[in-house]
Amino acid sequence: MKIRPLYDRIVVKRIEQQEQMHGGLYIPDSAKEKPQEGEVAAVGKGKRLEDGKVVPLDVQVGDRILFGKYSGSDIKLDGEEYLIMREDEVLGILDAKPEVAKKAS
Repeated sequence: MKIRPLYDRIVVKRIEQQEQMHGGLYIPDSAKEKPQEGEVAAVGKGKRLEDGKVVPLDVQVGDRILFGKYSGSDIKLDGEEYLIMREDEVLGILDAKPEVAKKAS
């Protein structure tokens, strides 16, 4: 099954981050926070302005993004969990290689 979001909506697959446990404590899945990082799986055509023009989205399929804790709506497709949200709920797009901060002179 494929999904095509409408207008300025995007479909995001959460990316599970590897966590190291400290002190040997076991944290059950129900107590863990859901990750706020994901990969864009599908995008809509763009945002429709008041004058009828459609502005394309900044995010593209395959982009790694950051989003707010309570962003979007959870959906399930073919046994996989996804989020569907508006583009304006995206906080930022992550680059593939993080750059090292340079010292200010």
